[in-house]
Amino acid sequence: MDLRKRAEDLSRDIPALFLALKSPLTPMPAKVTAFLAVAYALSPIDLIPDFIPVIGCLDDLLILPLLVALTLRLIPKEVFRECQEKAEGLWEDGRPKRWYYALPIALFYLLLILLIAKAFL
Repeated sequence: MDLRKRAEDLSRDIPALFLALKSPLTPMPAKVTAFLAVAYALSPIDLIPDFIPVIGCLDDLLILPLLVALTLRLIPKEVFRECQEKAEGLWEDGRPKRWYYALPIALFYLLLILLIAKAFL
């Protein structure tokens, strides 16, 4: 499988993972890894900043696909297929159609910044 095909699959799988989070048929370990994958995909902050040559891009090429692959192994195949069908058209041009889905991630980072600021002040 070539890199372009994997990137297309990844952009289709992330919205399906988001829907799998809501499914009562998804086991709890899969929900945890799905949350991590979706949060990392929507997060404006990377573990390794992109301006660091080579290593900055490697984290996007390794961490997110590994999280998605792990999550796909934990979710029952029937549940994931159903989520993929529901996810069609949920994203446009690689971005969520409903931007407010990213609000919990933004609130998490805001809370984290406030806690760090409080610790230093």
